Amino acid sequence: MDALTALPRPDDHPLRAELNAEVHARPPESLRVPLRVSYLALHADAAQRAEENRLVAELAARCGIEPPLPNAPHFSRDFGAFRLKYERHTEFSRWVFIVHGAGPAPFVQPALSHVPSDWIARLPGRTLIATHAELLAHDGSPLDYDAVSTACFDGNNLVGGEVADGAATVLTDVRVRADGYSRLLLLNRGMKPRQTGRMLQRLFEIDTYRLMALLALPVARELAPFLNETERELAQVTTALIECREEDEPALFDRLTRLEAAIESRIAGNDYRFAAAAAYNELVQRRIDELREVRLEGLQTFREFTERRLAPAMNTCRAMARRQHSLSERVARASALLSTRVGISRERQNQALLESMNRRAQAQLRLQQTVEGLSVAAITYYVVGLLAYAAEALRSGGVPIDPAVAVGVSIPIVALLIALSVRRLRRRIVRA
Repeated sequence: MDALTALPRPDDHPLRAELNAEVHARPPESLRVPLRVSYLALHADAAQRAEENRLVAELAARCGIEPPLPNAPHFSRDFGAFRLKYERHTEFSRWVFIVHGAGPAPFVQPALSHVPSDWIARLPGRTLIATHAELLAHDGSPLDYDAVSTACFDGNNLVGGEVADGAATVLTDVRVRADGYSRLLLLNRGMKPRQTGRMLQRLFEIDTYRLMALLALPVARELAPFLNETERELAQVTTALIECREEDEPALFDRLTRLEAAIESRIAGNDYRFAAAAAYNELVQRRIDELREVRLEGLQTFREFTERRLAPAMNTCRAMARRQHSLSERVARASALLSTRVGISRERQNQALLESMNRRAQAQLRLQQTVEGLSVAAITYYVVGLLAYAAEALRSGGVPIDPAVAVGVSIPIVALLIALSVRRLRRRIVRA
């Protein structure tokens, strides 16, 4: 063993230990019947997580038990009169209280009655699931389900069946009583302690994940009127697009922008809830598969009961999620269509503007050419005037020259030279 330990290997990934420990997180309890279990699933936000750890540490100190590590996501310990199992999940926390031995009668003295009531009242969060479970041994003799319903479930219709391929029978009425708790009866005929713990955990998870999935149903119902109104508004805008005038396009674009912003705001607010509902529904179906149910004559199985009530709700949520995404895409297409129209109108306006600028440039060019001609004439006039003064000066100095003839001869030469100079200067400026 020492030689194997000393073998070299690359450094561990920083998350190796944490990810490997995740496989062993939240293990089921080993349960020997008879016993009583109370189960609470509390919807708690991030701000309440520190309070959960503080309360667990407080209860441990009260009972002389070593407290959990700070921010521990799960904790299981025997507190003497009861056993506590605490688990923290993404959106809720689970509290399981286990008391060994049967009470004076089923559900008369539940496990939670052994836990300090003042401590229970301070648990943070809001109750999603509160269940008292009785786990009893059964010899396999036929059961009178009407008598069981009368004795344990106030005569209500029962839901349940044989689980673990007939190794146990599970019965419930899936009702919340006046005390705020529902009831679950498990009659064990052949399950081992760890198998019993896994089975009870699955049953609690089915109830919890079912309610967590159904949290999306009120969101879907609230979303329906908004989608109806938005679809009507979109239909009006797209109809107006057919024959709208150019001056109406900004108003239509403003309406589409507002619609798109409203839809995206709704999607941002409820997309996570719909995605979480789908994930929770998937977990419910897996846990039901793991029950390995066998039908009991006259009773609805957990699968039948769940599919009858959960499946329509999930279908509604999926339909609403698809509908809002489809509506967002339709608004985006209408916006793209209107943007194309606005773009065409803008190109037409730009073309007209360019034509106007071209006409203006041509007029400026003609004006510039006119000004250049006038400039050549003016410069020629001044230069010829200077030449006239020079010719007069030369004649006064005795040079035989006629100033008038000299001026007349110089005019075309000077004009040509100035015109060539101006033309060369203009070409140089154009090239620059």
